[in-house]
Amino acid sequence: MQYTSLAFYMFLLAAVVLYYIVPVKYRWYVLLAGSVFFYASLISRKLDGILFLATILISWLTGILLEKENGNRRIILIAGLGLSVLPLLLVKLSGFMPGGFSLIVPAGLSFYTLQIVSYLVDICRKDTQAEHNFLKYALFISFFPQIIQGPIPRHSQLAPQLYEGHRFSEKHFFGGLQLILYGFFLKLMIADKAGIFASQVFDHSAQYSGTYLWLAAILYSFQLYADFFSCVTICQGVSALFGIRLAENFDHPYTALSIQEFWRRWHISLSSWLRDYIYIPLGGSRKGELRRYINLLVTFLVSGIWHGSGLNYIAWGLLHGVYQITGRLSSGLRRNMYAAAGLAENTLAYRTIRRLGTFFWVMLGWIVFRAPGLRAALSFIRRLWVWNPWTLFDGSVCRLGLDARDWLVLLVSLFIMGVISTAQMKGSVREWYARQNIAVRWVLCFGMIFMIWIFGTYGYGFAAGDFIYGGF
Repeated sequence: MQYTSLAFYMFLLAAVVLYYIVPVKYRWYVLLAGSVFFYASLISRKLDGILFLATILISWLTGILLEKENGNRRIILIAGLGLSVLPLLLVKLSGFMPGGFSLIVPAGLSFYTLQIVSYLVDICRKDTQAEHNFLKYALFISFFPQIIQGPIPRHSQLAPQLYEGHRFSEKHFFGGLQLILYGFFLKLMIADKAGIFASQVFDHSAQYSGTYLWLAAILYSFQLYADFFSCVTICQGVSALFGIRLAENFDHPYTALSIQEFWRRWHISLSSWLRDYIYIPLGGSRKGELRRYINLLVTFLVSGIWHGSGLNYIAWGLLHGVYQITGRLSSGLRRNMYAAAGLAENTLAYRTIRRLGTFFWVMLGWIVFRAPGLRAALSFIRRLWVWNPWTLFDGSVCRLGLDARDWLVLLVSLFIMGVISTAQMKGSVREWYARQNIAVRWVLCFGMIFMIWIFGTYGYGFAAGDFIYGGF
């Protein structure tokens, strides 16, 4: 049952109706029942469910022990973390094992494992209290809108919202519907369309060079962003129907002026998790520059391994660590270069150059991330520099899955996303929408629905692809 399927929204309708029918103090039971039903629909083997339940039970007991014990807290924490992280670690390391072997991979393993780690460490640090009610804890871990692709929640932020029960709010409800609709726009109008061309080129990259590869790399960058952002937006919208607010996970990352800023804006819940539970415990920047650089490399290595088990994922993670280090080392030189060129920091030209530069380096990273392997990624990057711009005008790019009309729809959709992004950076689009009179609101709403219906991925006979980050 995917977030874009009709079955999911039939289930969601039943869950929302039931949630607001039962008494307020029992409404968390509806969320728990819905989460159990949703998770059961995702698993294909009973062992997947058993492992998921066992992990919840072990981490719940560990949390209680951590709160009660004083002298043995470190031993309890290490044991609890070890048992909780072991399934994810085995899955990630299996890709490096000769011959390969089949492992049980419960849905959402990568996301709920990090959620459990932060919960246990926060209890040990006394930043949150252990949840003594097993059912409530199970709801916190399995809450269905975010179990598959995040955001990765902190217990102190999400748990109280789940348990308190919310009364119906027209503002939150219709705000949630708007988020769901925008998520469908990002998924069906941008991500899945861009993915058609990007997949064709990346999966057969040896056949292409120059312009084809540049287009594929750029489109994959936007595909990945729109796909992940769409799922998070839908998850936020679904949660808002119940009056629950999930944390923001993106803050217009492709407007970043540096790689460091990019990571403050991209997959925020993962970036902050890596900072709080890997980088800072390693010593952060407190033990000198050399140690800071080592800690950065280790942190981004963990990020690469979390995303996948291939060498290209490790290379991608380390590459971003190197970006961070070289960015710090070259900051003075770059500042002098901009000054020599007469580019003041408050000028549009300065910001544009830095944004394009940051996007370029991020895009190179995405090539390593997306390619079938590290060797294929290096070959892809090498053949970027072949000169063949005429392929943009001789119809060649219109024979790789997208015709001229599809390209027009995709470019217009990217432009609309850019306009909405610009508006969001200046203020709340939802607040602006709520201030319009009812006729304008309905026209905009139905206009978006019909646009997605007619021009979206479904409109051309394609099936919506799975969300990319669901595979991590």
